[in-house]
Amino acid sequence: MSMTAIKFVPLWTDVLIYLLVAVIVAFVLYARKREHLRSQWRQVARSRMGMASLVVLLVYVAVGLLDSVHFREAVERNGDNAEVHYSAEVLSVLDVVLTPLRERVEKTYSAPFATHLYAKEMMELPDGSSVRDYPRLDYGGAHLVNPAADRGADILATATQAALQAAAMLLVLFMLVSGVLARKNKLGFATSMGRVLRGRTELPWHIMLLTFGVLLILGMLAAHLGVKYHVFGTDKVGQDVLYQVLKSIRTGLVIGTLTTLVMLPFAVLLGIMAGYFRGWVDDVIQYTYTTLSSIPGVLLIAAMVLTLQVYVETHPELFDTIAHRADMRLLFLCIILGITSWTGLCRLLRGEVMKLREVDYIQSATAFGVGHFKIIGRHLLPNVMHIVLISVVLDFSGLVLAEAVLSYVGVGVDPTMNSWGNMINAARLEMAREPIVWWSLTAAFIFMFTLVLSANLFSDAVRDAFDPRLRKQ
Repeated sequence: MSMTAIKFVPLWTDVLIYLLVAVIVAFVLYARKREHLRSQWRQVARSRMGMASLVVLLVYVAVGLLDSVHFREAVERNGDNAEVHYSAEVLSVLDVVLTPLRERVEKTYSAPFATHLYAKEMMELPDGSSVRDYPRLDYGGAHLVNPAADRGADILATATQAALQAAAMLLVLFMLVSGVLARKNKLGFATSMGRVLRGRTELPWHIMLLTFGVLLILGMLAAHLGVKYHVFGTDKVGQDVLYQVLKSIRTGLVIGTLTTLVMLPFAVLLGIMAGYFRGWVDDVIQYTYTTLSSIPGVLLIAAMVLTLQVYVETHPELFDTIAHRADMRLLFLCIILGITSWTGLCRLLRGEVMKLREVDYIQSATAFGVGHFKIIGRHLLPNVMHIVLISVVLDFSGLVLAEAVLSYVGVGVDPTMNSWGNMINAARLEMAREPIVWWSLTAAFIFMFTLVLSANLFSDAVRDAFDPRLRKQ
């Protein structure tokens, strides 16, 4: 595909996501040169549960980054010199990877691994008569001549092939890790392999490889079976549910990360200022976050989101595509969530800074005439960063769940955007059907539960490493 065949469409959230990745990389390079930070992160890296959850989080992040490179494809031209026009549909790299899932659209509902629709319809037989039966799917199991007899054996054979390929890839990765560790530690290759298998390395490589192996097997199963069947079934309009839950990963990550970027400046700056300056500064900041906390968060978010929706509908010329409109609503939702969720961290930092303000080295710096902002930057901020880091990681899972709740009540992300909240919202009517349509809700729950659980487990490892009281124990 030539560069003229596509036109890159950088959305606001795409730019902010990769900016956040750049900041994280810069922080890693910064922390490598500071032994006090390296020692704490080494403790995180030694945690088996922490590193296993980190592997899961990195897989989610990889999917989200693939879904954050957007472009529009060029439509056909009549001549070589004709002007290039681009499709109104905005795709991502993940859409290209998932093309078989994206384009294989059925008529309506179908169950996981089904070969027929979920509801009976009137069908006309070749002899002209009509019968009410379950129609065959256009794509799911279409390669089977006799689905009732061949489906089980075909699924088993395909799954076995996928598992063997995943095992071979995991074996290559295991040997590669063992070789790198053998060269680094100046050991024999067989000795290094034994150390990795028995978990006698500095990092829990055996747990990390085991976790990645499980994810690799599941991914290969989905890749092989998803081409032949609908692994999680289809929704009301026949779209593959597996495609929807994978596309929803980016939305959850954006809500959890970009909201944090909005929240941190308010919480850190105002919390430290309130605890350090005290007096009227403390009174004003306390009055601000107490007033904001008194407003029901859902009502404030609903009012702001509906205001934006009215603005978007009255100014359609500002948005080239539906994706731009949905992205603006997502960004606005992150801003509103950030503005309404900084108060808790601000209170924590205020209390911690009020305690640190009375310690000897702060009093000595004040007596020697050191400026207030230099004291804040050199002494106070580094000593409260463990609270900031722990709160950020803990709040991530809460924000992911908040998106699901807000989308469920209709004030979340745009209805055209894939998100777990929209899937759960759509499942309300599906759960009331007879027979019940359960797979959309189940798929959204599994993926959201895995992300939130991994974030919580990783936050526990970070808390254990950065909390001074736990380090003393």
